[in-house]
Amino acid sequence: MNTDAALARLDATGHAELVRTGQASPTELVDAAIARIEAVNPQLNAVIHERFERARAEAAGPLPDGPFRGVPFLLKDLGAKHAGEPHHGGLLVLAREGYIASADDHVTERVKAAGLVVLGRTNTPELGTTITTEPEAHGPTRNPWDPQRSAGGSSGGSAAAVASLMVPAAHASDGGGSIRIPSSECAIVGLKPTRARVPLGPEVGDSWAGSTVQGVVTRTVRDAAGLLDALAGPVAGDPYVAPPLPGPLAEEVGRDPGRLRVGLLPGPALPGVDAHPDAAAAVDAAGRLLEQLGHHVSHDHPAAMEEERFTDAFTVVVACSVALDLDLWGRELGREVTADDVEDRNWMFAQLGRAVTAPQYLDAVHWLQVWSRRMATWWTGTEASAGFDLLVSPVLNGPPPALGWLSDSSEGIARLTQLMQFTSQFNVTGQPAISLPLWWNADGLPVGVQFVAPFGREDLLVRLASELEAAAPWADRLPSVHA
Repeated sequence: MNTDAALARLDATGHAELVRTGQASPTELVDAAIARIEAVNPQLNAVIHERFERARAEAAGPLPDGPFRGVPFLLKDLGAKHAGEPHHGGLLVLAREGYIASADDHVTERVKAAGLVVLGRTNTPELGTTITTEPEAHGPTRNPWDPQRSAGGSSGGSAAAVASLMVPAAHASDGGGSIRIPSSECAIVGLKPTRARVPLGPEVGDSWAGSTVQGVVTRTVRDAAGLLDALAGPVAGDPYVAPPLPGPLAEEVGRDPGRLRVGLLPGPALPGVDAHPDAAAAVDAAGRLLEQLGHHVSHDHPAAMEEERFTDAFTVVVACSVALDLDLWGRELGREVTADDVEDRNWMFAQLGRAVTAPQYLDAVHWLQVWSRRMATWWTGTEASAGFDLLVSPVLNGPPPALGWLSDSSEGIARLTQLMQFTSQFNVTGQPAISLPLWWNADGLPVGVQFVAPFGREDLLVRLASELEAAAPWADRLPSVHA
């Protein structure tokens, strides 16, 4: 393996070690990552805004002495404003207006403080409201395992960039599955943190009624842990505060998780939706591996996942949030945002949201909160039964779909519902969940497996994920398009 290929395969922790030990300079790492982006991105359209010369200048300057000093990184073009840089959120109107952010979001400040060097911004669907990255503003991001397929969404650009080795890690966010879904489709690690583990501010207190979180996508568990350590922690005035972890997540890597009680859900809990055989096979294989590692595994899941009202209540929250987003961007731009400024899907959501009364919105939020308490009893247990430590399910009800399949104007929403059966529930409950690349189908397409822990227990997820990474390593398995 030549030096460039070896560097491309190093994770962010490995990159940081090179800088710390003097084996490489930040400038060398940044130049190498820029070369990889220039070589690979034309095939995938993952990076939509480049800031290469600014990144080179920062790498050559006095970088903060953080844990990832000099490591190349990308920001998702949604929810991580970067002062002086474009910020479009996939929105047609912002792309047309050439909108530039005037200040950093908190997560961007923490990225910088960690010593990471931002090389650009990654593609995302408009307002993050679907699970495929095909915005009209910037065109589709292609999956590095099969460029005719979706890379997922809404963090599809970040996932494709990491999977194809452009950068070792990238920023991501998740309001209904947007870290885990692209991680599943691109065969990387996607850890959705507990609600409020990473702050959303300063302009946003909560998003989608507390469902949206900030995080990263990575290729290794140790990177997922170490980067979350760097980004986590409350800011004064946050509306929610995540419970403190017992210690740094990086120290949980390699620790024995103990003998866990695990429930398997290989197919959709909602009635009327059939399990895709690939998704079910991925969960069954994970269950066998967990049993081999000594865990107690049974087919079980929270009964509340079978309640059909969840979809309607969550849709109300999303639709009202889209209506607000368009109003806020209109205020920022100094003019009303119209149907000509956004994609049809989001105009539909906005119109639906504007038709919801305030009592109807609060009724949906209250119902979801009470439903979350019913969900929690599966982990905490009741007088009649002991609780579980983890739920294991597919991330998606099938492999990565073809580009265009979900963005079809007539069938897209129904197809999205068919696929998206396992993720948004845990945005609403606020629980941490992780997608791990443990299974590929007969066509060589990845099908990620989701592990869900109790509220606040990222430490348990990291322990188990690192155990699975050691037992069934994935680092040497690379997609057809990579640096």
